[in-house]
Amino acid sequence: MKNIKIGFIGLGVMGYPMAGHLSKNNYELYIYNRTQSKMDDWLEIYKGNKCKSIKELAKNSDVVISCVGRDDDLIEIYDGNDGIIQLLKPGSIIIDHTTASAKIAKYFYEKCKKINLGFIDAPVSGGQAGAENGTLSVMAGGDRNDFERVLKIMSSYGKKINLIGDSGSGQICKMVNQICIAGLVQGLSEALSFGKKSNLDMSKVLEVISKGAAQSWQMDNRAKTMLNDEFDFGFAVNWMCKDLDICFDHAQSINAKLPITEIVKKNYEIIRDSHNSRWDTSSLIKLLS
Repeated sequence: MKNIKIGFIGLGVMGYPMAGHLSKNNYELYIYNRTQSKMDDWLEIYKGNKCKSIKELAKNSDVVISCVGRDDDLIEIYDGNDGIIQLLKPGSIIIDHTTASAKIAKYFYEKCKKINLGFIDAPVSGGQAGAENGTLSVMAGGDRNDFERVLKIMSSYGKKINLIGDSGSGQICKMVNQICIAGLVQGLSEALSFGKKSNLDMSKVLEVISKGAAQSWQMDNRAKTMLNDEFDFGFAVNWMCKDLDICFDHAQSINAKLPITEIVKKNYEIIRDSHNSRWDTSSLIKLLS
């Protein structure tokens, strides 16, 4: 897609640097964020056009990218009283990087298809660091033709980008991702607490086990901060609770059992309700101290 105009909605922890990569790649970019000051801050660093409303953004965009919080936000943006689907030009494509339900992805896919729009559900993984470094994993669902048309755009901030399958498949893949993370972080928390209480030199322990079968992204990127009691960064517990709620809703619909994830979810709810909902997901270790 040449001379493409991109609208980007949502300059949060992930969206802010993702939109930045698009600007660096010289796309004509239109941005919108509920908090106006976020747009002003972004424009001090990057080149783009500030929109006063999502309607203004839609009228100027060939591709709209959203990276917001949850299903309700997507309904407000695309389908509410001020929803923008009807304002987009035929042939336009929506890329949604929000971690949301497969149900909402399929709903918007079908709605878009009826009026000759494309819709790709494309949640991401890799955290704030991945967004800032342009190395995110992107798991997509939708039509291959639409996916291939916007693949270069997503490559601005994604290192590994796969079309998993039909609409909703990207969101289900993200559920698989979150289930894996939940179990990994719980296991890492228990292991680090166990080693620390055994009076081991944990720097030496990590140096060895991180080169063996126990190695993981969580170990490489979170073990040291967990041991240092640092959690004021990264992916917030309240968002993980939201994501796991989505996992359990889908699990119920397909009769899948998630016994370990259920335990971890309860632990995250304790952190959220009794400690700090904005702490990183690695804060599970706090329940073991």
